[in-house]
Amino acid sequence: MRTFGTRGPVDPEKNFIVHRTDEIADFINRVKEGRYIVIFAPRQTGKTTFFYRALDKLIDETYFPIQLDFEEYKNRSVGDFYRYLYEDIREEIEDVLQKRGNSISEALVHFLESTQISDHVLMRRFFRNLARLLNGQRVVLIIDEFDGIPKTVVSDFLYSLRRIYISRATPQSPYSLSIVGVKNIRQLDYDRSISPFNIQDEFTLSNFTVEQVQALFDQYTDEASQTFAPELITTLHRQTGGQPFLVNRFAQILTEELDIPKPETIRMEHFLAAHSQMLQEQNTNITHLLTNIHRNPRFKSILMKIVSYERGVRFNLDNDIIRELTTYGVIARGTDGMCEILNPIYHHRILQAFKPFL
Repeated sequence: MRTFGTRGPVDPEKNFIVHRTDEIADFINRVKEGRYIVIFAPRQTGKTTFFYRALDKLIDETYFPIQLDFEEYKNRSVGDFYRYLYEDIREEIEDVLQKRGNSISEALVHFLESTQISDHVLMRRFFRNLARLLNGQRVVLIIDEFDGIPKTVVSDFLYSLRRIYISRATPQSPYSLSIVGVKNIRQLDYDRSISPFNIQDEFTLSNFTVEQVQALFDQYTDEASQTFAPELITTLHRQTGGQPFLVNRFAQILTEELDIPKPETIRMEHFLAAHSQMLQEQNTNITHLLTNIHRNPRFKSILMKIVSYERGVRFNLDNDIIRELTTYGVIARGTDGMCEILNPIYHHRILQAFKPFL
């Protein structure tokens, strides 16, 4: 039987999964329109899982998806960055052809063996020539963990992508691009006197809705024949704010760790036991949260004002501290235009983190 996943990308063959059908359809439509898309969201919000599933829908004879990950590139030199980039692209090309059961043409083999990428200009020319060898297929490039791009590379790299986009060469390659990271491009450390990437189409991957949480838990019920009290789902969503890791971690505790007999409905008293555990345990999501809020000494002051119902803080992304806390997934804009902690569990853990030691 499948389980609820909290360790890396969710595998639909092994884990229950929120399908995000509407979001994937929206993303695929933007790809088909040839857009250059930027998505930034905190860690453990399902970004990688989302793009794995989107890529599965692009494995056909029209689009040629290439997925890269920049997490290992952070401290590399310019030369090393482009050398590893080329090697990763080549491996991805071979993997896509293998998944399709297609053999690689002699022309493409010769091109890959005789080509090197050592800078952003050669990268642009590489993609242009690659497109000519793919018989009209449209290259879709998805770059995960884009924040890992070396500081010495980022500006020129983005300029080349911008040139590809605005040139509208035929064939344009990459036809569509998706940049995925924790930080927005505007927050990356490079010379922003002239924007090298003002063409971005921002895509938001929201937390789970209560309907998506219900659908997720229904998958477990279908396989395990164990039901949940209706009020448990709405309460769980309210306490987690639909944060994907927290939702799945709650589900793990309820279905695997509390030893509730399968014939028995999982009720609110079980939820309260799981909730008590969530308010105390050190899981990877809470560790990220606490690490980030201790990252900057100024965070404590503003977070204490946010949790104060008498004072509060108006949400303003022009403020560096508010923007950074939003990037880390700690706060969000409330319906009243004020800053609010993303969910009650985070609210409790933040108060505990700054509680005076007696």
